[in-house]
Amino acid sequence: MFVRSPFWSVTPPPDCASPPLSPLDSPHLPAAAVPLIARATLFGNPDRALPKISPDGVWIAYLAPVGGVMNLWVAPADALSEARPLTHDRGRGIQSYHWALDSRSLLYVQDRNGDENFHLYRAGIPDGEAADLTPLPRVRALIHAVSPRRPGEVLIGLNDRNPRLYDYYRLNLETGHRELMFENHGYAAVTADHSLRVCLASRFGPDHAFHIERVRADGGVEPFLVVSPEDVLTTHVLGFDDSEEWVYLLDSRGRDRAVLKRIHLETGADEFLADDPRADLDQIMIHPTRHHIQAVSANYTRREWHALDPEVASALSAVREAARGDFTIHARTLDDRTWIITDNQPDGPVAYLRHDRNTGATTPLFTSREALLRVPLAPMHPVVLRARDGLSLVNYLTLPPLHTEPGRDRPRQPVPLVLWVHGGPWSRDTWQYNPIHQWLANRGYAVLSVNYRGSTGFGKGFLNAANREWGAGMQDDLLDVVDWAVASGIADPEKVAIAGGSYGGYAALTGLTRTPDRFACGVSLVGPSNLLTLLRNAPPYWAAIMPLLTDRIGDADTEEGRAFLASRSPLTYVDRICRPLLIGQGANDPRVTRAESDQIVEAMRERGIPVTYVVYPDEGHGFVRPPNRLSFNAVMEEFLARHLGGCSEPMGADREGSSMEIHEY
Repeated sequence: MFVRSPFWSVTPPPDCASPPLSPLDSPHLPAAAVPLIARATLFGNPDRALPKISPDGVWIAYLAPVGGVMNLWVAPADALSEARPLTHDRGRGIQSYHWALDSRSLLYVQDRNGDENFHLYRAGIPDGEAADLTPLPRVRALIHAVSPRRPGEVLIGLNDRNPRLYDYYRLNLETGHRELMFENHGYAAVTADHSLRVCLASRFGPDHAFHIERVRADGGVEPFLVVSPEDVLTTHVLGFDDSEEWVYLLDSRGRDRAVLKRIHLETGADEFLADDPRADLDQIMIHPTRHHIQAVSANYTRREWHALDPEVASALSAVREAARGDFTIHARTLDDRTWIITDNQPDGPVAYLRHDRNTGATTPLFTSREALLRVPLAPMHPVVLRARDGLSLVNYLTLPPLHTEPGRDRPRQPVPLVLWVHGGPWSRDTWQYNPIHQWLANRGYAVLSVNYRGSTGFGKGFLNAANREWGAGMQDDLLDVVDWAVASGIADPEKVAIAGGSYGGYAALTGLTRTPDRFACGVSLVGPSNLLTLLRNAPPYWAAIMPLLTDRIGDADTEEGRAFLASRSPLTYVDRICRPLLIGQGANDPRVTRAESDQIVEAMRERGIPVTYVVYPDEGHGFVRPPNRLSFNAVMEEFLARHLGGCSEPMGADREGSSMEIHEY
């Protein structure tokens, strides 16, 4: 049934500042003067985002709204004021894009209402006419590789022949002609050379090891490397050097942390190139045309860069001096003389910089959200803690300005806490601007994000400690960090919420079923409730990685495995739920299908357990359209205010234009 949400009537407690919202000049104000930041400021469209310079240095492109929908804009590189929209999408908008290496077009992928069946589009420069380069029904396309040696082409993966596997085509961007380069018969990944020919193909064997094989010119294959199951998520082929005789590899074999190596294609000889003492290397900077390693970075609590090429050492130092937060180099010209930098800090908008290696100057381009410069944002504190079995957990804590003196890492007294659990689970939280943290801290909550076991970047031992620990060791890490927050005087033990999306949604459901009295309430966004149906309903193109999922989650093909998956599924323990639960779901989600939310909602309804269920018929794995994001967050905000006692901004116009369907049982 469809009902009006009872949470809309919640009003802020007396000590919460109320709208209308006024700009502030200082980011650190006395507690009584901290106003509510409008949700639209945090979760609406950014002003501008993701600038990328064209390979020839003539143009800069970026994403910005047109009629409330994110589209591609382009401007002369030396005249941003002359920017104009290149596309005019009116649906879900464009989320990411790439420059073609001939600098004549921009490439992007789009699906339909979140179904993740992406088509590849080309928008030409300067006319902007968009063309669908993969106009086939029910297919999924991805950009796999580009090369300056073939600037008018890209290598794409396309599951047109078999929905379970990607075949690889060299695609001419002008004509749309596709040339089959590799017909896939069971491989999970491929690596191309600089002529966009597939030279390496990787598959899971019966032993669940990852077998990397050389692809001969005649189409045959021969062994190259074998990566054991314990190294699969921390060992990756990166590509070829300029001679195409050596392969770059992030490699954890025989060690805990992933280091950078190169391996000779013919002899198998390997050479160590770089590592970091505390974390896996994760970002590798390779010269765009000469293909040698220039720098590497790793992220333990903060990102750190290490220059390997003396020619870029001074440039990295200059960027480090200019950046206020942690930075990445995310776009460059082919001559490597101009860099576009992302400068990310928790208590300010994402800033974009341009570095000119000819002059050594680093200058600002723009920030993502100018309004954030006029509102009070909170610092984020990295905290390293020990789990009950001794593993080190890197966490990030943001405190409510309303209850925290400037410069302190503890509130004046225990406050309500929201434990926000990241998805993946093979991803991680980082020290950066996080709108969830800023939003909830502004509403009066401490916000805590935990890099629980299984999070990436902390070595393979940490990653493998999560094998088949969904709902067990991974959940224990969350509980251990909450215990620390309570013992440290940060969190009120009676007012702790658990929330998150995808795996984080699963963790929220597990929290309310495995430890039903531990949390005051929970929010699950596209979270799986039944691990057996999660694996059985996986999208077809996950077939090649199913051995990985079996090793890490559980085996859906054996009776013993199915019993194990049931024992780790929140649905099995639904009758234990005794605290308020809010569930959000995109109807077209191909990863965590709507059935995951439907079945636990139905089970709760049958048992008379209250639940609020919000469905978006035009969304998938997460909410992309701003009206949908704003409306769900408005419901979530008032849900948390009712059950934790924080501040709440009235829903107002935040439901307008959304497709939200609220079901309450």
